[in-house]
Amino acid sequence: MKNIIIGTAGHIDHGKTALIEALNGYNGDELEEEKKKGITIDLSFSNLNNGKTNIAFIDVPGHEKLIKNMISGAFGFNVSLFVIDVNEGVMPQSIEHLDVLNYLNIGDIIIALTKCDLATEELIQKREREIREFIEKYENIKILKIFHTSVKDEKSIKKLKDYLFTLTIKEERERENFFRYYVDRVFSVKGFGEVVTGTVLNGKIKKDKKVYVCELDKEIVVKNIQVHSEDTDIATKHQRAALNLNIPHGEIKKGYLFTNKGYFRGFKNIDIFIKNSKNKEIKHNQKVQFLYGAKNLTAKITIYSKEEEGIYAKASFDEKVYLMHQDRFILLINNEVVAGGVVLDPISDPIKKSKKLPLLKKLYHKEYDKAFLEFCNNHKKGFGLISSIQRFALSHEDAVSIAKKIKDLYVDEKDLVVYPDTTNEYIKNIIKEIYIKNPYALLSPSSIKLRVKWASESFIKENLETFVKDGFLKVENNLYKRADIGDIDVKKELEKKILLILENSNFNPPAPYNLYDSLDIDRKLGDDIFKKLTKSKKIVRIAHNLFITSSNLSKILSIQKDIIKKEGYIDIKNFKNHLKLSRKYLIGYLEYLDKLDEIKKEGNRRYLIG
Repeated sequence: MKNIIIGTAGHIDHGKTALIEALNGYNGDELEEEKKKGITIDLSFSNLNNGKTNIAFIDVPGHEKLIKNMISGAFGFNVSLFVIDVNEGVMPQSIEHLDVLNYLNIGDIIIALTKCDLATEELIQKREREIREFIEKYENIKILKIFHTSVKDEKSIKKLKDYLFTLTIKEERERENFFRYYVDRVFSVKGFGEVVTGTVLNGKIKKDKKVYVCELDKEIVVKNIQVHSEDTDIATKHQRAALNLNIPHGEIKKGYLFTNKGYFRGFKNIDIFIKNSKNKEIKHNQKVQFLYGAKNLTAKITIYSKEEEGIYAKASFDEKVYLMHQDRFILLINNEVVAGGVVLDPISDPIKKSKKLPLLKKLYHKEYDKAFLEFCNNHKKGFGLISSIQRFALSHEDAVSIAKKIKDLYVDEKDLVVYPDTTNEYIKNIIKEIYIKNPYALLSPSSIKLRVKWASESFIKENLETFVKDGFLKVENNLYKRADIGDIDVKKELEKKILLILENSNFNPPAPYNLYDSLDIDRKLGDDIFKKLTKSKKIVRIAHNLFITSSNLSKILSIQKDIIKKEGYIDIKNFKNHLKLSRKYLIGYLEYLDKLDEIKKEGNRRYLIG
């Protein structure tokens, strides 16, 4: 079934709620205060369904003091049903609502001229001309059609209803199939628990599956889903959905973002572009109300640059915000809409202002190839594309495709990291230094990564291969060694070296991984050598990461037995008096002593039997 969300907009008392009631029989003014005052205060939700298309209506308040509620609802619109009383024409809240729709890029609107039964045909035609002329100044708004309606004229309502069912949404290709949903209402239902409502902006959610709540940094189970009061196993994009959650009352707040884990990180500072209203000015370091999704926060605006096209700035918050590139927002001062704009970089980066402004301009104009280069120049040790959804509104596939077309970049498609050309020289110097320092070094890309944690294995291997081409290194079984050491069996030489080091270490042998690092050898290779030496009984495993040569083990066992003979027993205390070893070694040797048949243990003391 096709789903579409239509939101009302327009001045107070122009007949938004009455028009929805005429279309589907639902009067959204359910609160006592709403009924008493005769105005819509909060958002109300209803639907219209013909079996092929489901239209979800979001009816918003028109009063100027309730603009924040209107904005909260407008974020979920696909199309706006803009209501204008034909007898009054465009009024102050009509203009403010049009500003909001324009800033949020909700471009398609249907004009419903209401109360036409009280107007002459001449007045109706005059209003239509005025409205078309007035709306022409909005760059993002397009009138789909104008209807002359009256709730008392069933034919006019049917004509509008029939048209609404013909609407189609221009679908963008899903960047990634991730779920995104802002909570716009929270309440408890006796016998069921916590329930939230919101609009599915992206992806889908299934019953009994987990959703990630960004602000709580935890996953919760969705116990049940309702779409327009009917139970369902799944809610999809463009649907209004109520979710019954397995969570204590009070933890979820209006404005919280539900999504899939791993897609969003929160930051207290983000970079934005502000499209200023003609008669209202945003000042440097000004505090504003920042509205996005169903959230309303205080933000400080730090202006980077005022340009003809708008303002490039930073928004700073007291709490983390979870936004993505190209997300829309509205700015209010003293409860009045003053501006709107788009998020450019939702991920806080310590970049100097002189470098940040060129980057933000490229992001605003969606010049992502140039933006990638800017990011790489500011991230010399590699720039990650793992956050491409949040940072660029691009899937990993699209981000990699763009990066691969850029010259002088190395793209690791597996680890999703992009490296500038200058980084190649940096890592080559690290690799060369290892092999110059130790001619017998025998390493794999994974071993080098343990030392150079910021570099991916693919990037390391790419640079190792350049040394192979240059004749400095050669590769055998994915291990790289100096090409100039001839046909020496490096593995055998390393076996001798490791055995000698362990022998000379007496009772303080180094841990295997420390030994591998000091010898510049691959960990897997080192483990294979230790296994071989253990199997041949040249070394003995005493405990985890504690290996000693067989000859040194004989010496330590002899010392332990002598202590027992002289003092009657051995424990950690008197053992330490004889050998100044760390507790790790003392315990290891005592536990190995316990394995001998001639030793018995009572408490913490060991005795010779008989």
